Amino acid sequence: MAGCAATESQRSFGETVDDSVISSKVKTALFNEPSLSGFEVRVRTYQGRVQLSGFVSSREDIDKAVEIASGVEGVRSVENDMQLK
Repeated sequence: MAGCAATESQRSFGETVDDSVISSKVKTALFNEPSLSGFEVRVRTYQGRVQLSGFVSSREDIDKAVEIASGVEGVRSVENDMQLK
């Protein structure tokens, strides 16, 4: 059955839309957090797994961004690829 699993290029329209919605919700949640204003954090989502990347000023900012992303409906896991400035 492993040969039947969807690859990134074979994803359904619904899966792509769901991931786009999750990314938008995470971006909005991060934008609405006053302590994270002005930071450039990129959000990518694939099958509910969110990847955060970009640069922030402190370890606390990284922890807060991961916490916020983890709390968004539909997020299965969060991968932290953010770096300190």
